[in-house]
Amino acid sequence: MFFDFASFLPRAVMQGIPLLYGSTGEILTEKSGNLNLGIPGIMYVGGICGVVGAFFYEQAVPAAEMNGILAIGVPMVCSLLGSLLMGLLYCLLTVTLRANQNVTGLAMTTFGVGIGNFFGGSLIKLTGSEVPSIALSTTSAYFSKSLPFAAKCGWFGQIFLSYGFLAYLAILLALLASYFLKHTRPGLHLRAVGESASTADAAGINVTKYKYLATCIGSMIAGLGGLYYVMDYASGVWSNNAFGDRGWLAIALVIFTIWRPNVSVLASILFGGFYILYLYIPTGTNLAIKELYKMLPYVVTLAVLIIVSLRKKREDQPPASLGLSFFREER
Repeated sequence: MFFDFASFLPRAVMQGIPLLYGSTGEILTEKSGNLNLGIPGIMYVGGICGVVGAFFYEQAVPAAEMNGILAIGVPMVCSLLGSLLMGLLYCLLTVTLRANQNVTGLAMTTFGVGIGNFFGGSLIKLTGSEVPSIALSTTSAYFSKSLPFAAKCGWFGQIFLSYGFLAYLAILLALLASYFLKHTRPGLHLRAVGESASTADAAGINVTKYKYLATCIGSMIAGLGGLYYVMDYASGVWSNNAFGDRGWLAIALVIFTIWRPNVSVLASILFGGFYILYLYIPTGTNLAIKELYKMLPYVVTLAVLIIVSLRKKREDQPPASLGLSFFREER
């Protein structure tokens, strides 16, 4: 069997970029001690908010007169604002009101998917489309445009240079997040809050501020993963419930990388490759075999979780106060 690696790797990268955005945002959030299981919903909201912004911009301006900066900027700002509101809602419930983080995150996932389907369905009705989807091909062309010299570089250009700018932004954000956590004082304070909020509070660190900032910034980064999926990977086509389980894969990627954003860069490509592996390995008409291949990222994550738990190395463990509410009066 001939395995077309030159075709497989670019698709694995594109499949993995939303996961990289989601895992980077979730790692920042979890380093503050907040366990945000609402990441799938936040990514969904980020995607639909970008679609709403792009839709109304395309409706207001003819395709020939569209400004490239606005065509990219309007959806991105809308996506970031929508994700920010979701992050603020999560913080209000879990940090300020001290609601259970697991229940809040799961509720926000359901809420985010519902919001996305509501507005997505509304836009589809506005267009009068006969199919349950909406296409924003003009805006998508700006997001998916690759480097101009990529086509001239042969296989190297196809593998490394043939992506839209959001793919490279995802890698840059992951590396910056890793540097921030390891080599800056605010990053040290953030990790201190995640390990022991009461100790950090006693040292004069504003626990509430760090939790809010980490969660909101993490949510905004995750929201860009939803925007990338719609505008680049899906070529500007939005259809309800098309996002699949990518949000949950992003959370699994956090565990797989042992809370290290820099490792997520390669791990996201690995997960993306696992997710589409069934397309490159003959399975015939047996759909069950295809679904088994899609389970590979989760199986690998479980294996890593078991190995890490058995090794019991402190640097490989999650933040000590992850998922726990901070009660200042109990310090």
